[in-house]
Amino acid sequence: MRDDALAELDACALAALIARGEVSAAEVLESTLRRLDAVNPSLGAVVFDWREQAREQLRAAPTGAFAGVPFLLKDIGQDLAGLPATLGSRALRGVRAAQDAALVRRWTSSGLLVLGKTSVPEFGLKAVTESALFGPCRNPWNPRLSPGGSSGGAAAAVAARIVPAAGASDGGGSIRIPAAYCGLVGLKPSRGRVSDAPLAGELWDGAVCSHALTRSVRDSAALLDVACGAEPGDPYEAAAPRRRYLDEVGADCGVLRIGVTAESPLGGAVHPEMRAAVNAAAELLQQLGHRVEPAAPRIDGAALARAYLTMVYGQTAALLRWCRDVHGARDADFELDTRALAALGESLPAAAYALQRQQWNGFARALAAFHADHDLLLTPTTAQPAPAIGELDTPPAARAALRALLALGLGGLLRRAGAVDELAQRSLARTPFTQLANLTGTPAISLPLHWGADGMPVGVQLHAAWGREDLLLRVAAQLELARPWRHHRPPLPARGD
Repeated sequence: MRDDALAELDACALAALIARGEVSAAEVLESTLRRLDAVNPSLGAVVFDWREQAREQLRAAPTGAFAGVPFLLKDIGQDLAGLPATLGSRALRGVRAAQDAALVRRWTSSGLLVLGKTSVPEFGLKAVTESALFGPCRNPWNPRLSPGGSSGGAAAAVAARIVPAAGASDGGGSIRIPAAYCGLVGLKPSRGRVSDAPLAGELWDGAVCSHALTRSVRDSAALLDVACGAEPGDPYEAAAPRRRYLDEVGADCGVLRIGVTAESPLGGAVHPEMRAAVNAAAELLQQLGHRVEPAAPRIDGAALARAYLTMVYGQTAALLRWCRDVHGARDADFELDTRALAALGESLPAAAYALQRQQWNGFARALAAFHADHDLLLTPTTAQPAPAIGELDTPPAARAALRALLALGLGGLLRRAGAVDELAQRSLARTPFTQLANLTGTPAISLPLHWGADGMPVGVQLHAAWGREDLLLRVAAQLELARPWRHHRPPLPARGD
């Protein structure tokens, strides 16, 4: 098959072709590598190229549901023993993974061929992917724009047709935001659905969950079948699904009760294209027979943002301590914004952190009350379009002030001066809809149901009660059938040769 034809297939279709012998896994791999060589130099999506390791894996004749399908890992938490694991930071540029992540082991056991790793912002802390270590990653739909973050490299690689799917993770929207900006399917699973073993029991107090970015709903479902389930020693596990998630694709949804809101929980502006996307999705859901009405959970959005950012500050401080203690990192090895977040975390009393963490329970109970009357919540995935590369950089004057405060050890002054609230507004104003699922541990999915007047994709988010990935996949497949998105493709070279 021609390279351009292979590039358009999803992972399930590629696996089926290989299994039937209509194309060899070696042909698929070499076609993928030609595509990688053609488009990655302009995108910066793939930062570690492990093609020889993939060829070696192929020579071992992989088996499983995805035997021979090319795949990429995220450079955070998705480790292969002996290969680089930088977390997007100069502090870890020489570090190699000591062991395989359980999730990666499950992926490779399914036959996926690991080609390399994708770009991330330092430690996954931003919703754009512009690390000092690897430089900016660019959006295939418009290289002047960001693909989002922190799974920005994964999203760019999948949208650009380098691979049909790529590993991703989500601690505050890091699967769903890039999915929205790049025209992809981005499912954030329930807490406990996918294991973080062996390095962690709960990442970011359980806010983080790993999965993948895909171009089709069925790929997301089939990859979740591969990934789900606990490992020994996990703190808890989500109840096993009643059947395969792939079986939910095409299954009857029934009549769903869906609440819809396009209002930012932080009270900020929501771009007209995002509102249009939600309105169109609500109308389509009504046409499909569902009951749609204006409704939202009764949650203080500003309080949720403060609780979320408090956790981020504390976790960043702990991570920088680990980098210094274990890997001998110096202050100069970290980006300035990262050091500022860590300084805020270091200034937090333990009691203040604990009080903010306790609020997560209240958010979860308020959301559960909403889901007692509504099966799903429909919102924009983001409040604003993808920012331009460099648009969210800290201004020079602010950088100078931060350097001075950090040099004097005055991180606590930032907190006492109200920096937590100010950062909540500034850093989350563009993406205020995604953190709810992380703090409550509930599943949510971003779907590419709308394209703006500028040709850029716009995502809408559906949010379900804890453990109801089955319901999200059912309705997502229904929407994909009613309003297909596969014919949309970014204006990059169609062929990799």
